[in-house]
Amino acid sequence: MTKIIAAILTKNENKHVAECIKSVQWADAVILEDSFSTDGTVETARELGAVVYQNKFVNFAVARNNALKNAQQMDAEWIFFIDADERATPALAEEIRQVIAANEKPGWWVPRYNVMWGHTMKGGGWYPDHQLRLMKIEAARYNPEREVHEIVMLDGQAGYLREHLIHYNYESLAQFRFKQNRYIDFEAKILKDKGIRAKPWTYITMPLREFKRRYISLGGYKDGWVGLQVCGLMGWYMFLTYVRLRRLYKFDPFPKP
Repeated sequence: MTKIIAAILTKNENKHVAECIKSVQWADAVILEDSFSTDGTVETARELGAVVYQNKFVNFAVARNNALKNAQQMDAEWIFFIDADERATPALAEEIRQVIAANEKPGWWVPRYNVMWGHTMKGGGWYPDHQLRLMKIEAARYNPEREVHEIVMLDGQAGYLREHLIHYNYESLAQFRFKQNRYIDFEAKILKDKGIRAKPWTYITMPLREFKRRYISLGGYKDGWVGLQVCGLMGWYMFLTYVRLRRLYKFDPFPKP
């Protein structure tokens, strides 16, 4: 029986996928849940021994559920999710082996270092940034209605690992802006599906609240100029999310029940 599979969601990640796969080759198998990449991602992954499954991208939760299903069909007991722009350290690999052998919990949160513009973040919600990535396949599933920042529904209580993932999050301001613009659409749709509408003052209060939360409450000030920029931008994108929400109601005034 295959004990653990490392799973990577990909869409045109050829820049990152090789190093990501190499960082998880301690697993019994590596699978890619790919959304029809066209940049050589699939070919690179196969050269490194990964098994590739391809499905049309619906949302991140559906993609992760597909990976769980495929891993289960390979008779795996555990799955470890890692993104293409993340790396698992040897120390994390050893700790994962230990907790799997002990078999005390159905899932484990992993702390994560986020690297932005060459700077490893210390605050602002980007550290320790725990991610629930290691789980027993039979005990885990994702809520398909949560389209971004997907939520694991785990049968049982998860524990916390000590060792880290390294997330090469954003290399530049341009990349940050590009990714956040994608998330805005998802977040606005989630708000609309919940029936939330913006009040006139929301466009001011929510961005300010987000900046204060990240910069002061979550310690974004610890990251100096990078922290100030990133926290300010997160406030700005909160504003844009509510602008996008208003447009969604304009074109479709009736929220999903």
